[in-house]
Amino acid sequence: MANRLFVAIDLPDATRRLLADLDPHIRGVRWTDPPQMHLTLAFFDDVPQDVDLALRERLSAIEFGAFFLPVTGVGTFSAKGAPKIIWIGVGKAHPHLFQIHKRVQEAALAAGIEPELRPWHPHITIARCRNVAPQSLRNFLRLNAEFDAGMIRVEAFHLYSSKLTAAGPIHTRELTVNCRK
Repeated sequence: MANRLFVAIDLPDATRRLLADLDPHIRGVRWTDPPQMHLTLAFFDDVPQDVDLALRERLSAIEFGAFFLPVTGVGTFSAKGAPKIIWIGVGKAHPHLFQIHKRVQEAALAAGIEPELRPWHPHITIARCRNVAPQSLRNFLRLNAEFDAGMIRVEAFHLYSSKLTAAGPIHTRELTVNCRK
């Protein structure tokens, strides 16, 4: 039985509430449930049980120091011009964040998982769009392009399993890796 896994940094509740309050209630825009909001470091589909165990071992060995990350600037990822995802950014090429991402990728590779070859664009998904015309989001994006949700202190990252259900994905925390004190 293979698992869908992802490694993520969780957000403080106050940040999640701030992001939830941005919801413009536009038809076709489904806002992310606040408990599901996170910053994905890596996603792994179809991980066999033995590889899952090796991955947990490798991730547990990652050492890092706590750091602050700015949560700022709303934008979209589009497909054929239509917005698919609304996101908020996490600073520009933050060195500590990219270091953790690199270590997570190295841990995955060492555990036997093929590396992700696409460039990594760190972001927090705050909504998904279905059949939304770009112009219906124009005002929202203009008003929130510089939105600043403040800084978050990153002291841990987590391994989650993800089960797809009709009601949406169910994420279960499997492992927590804390920063060194």
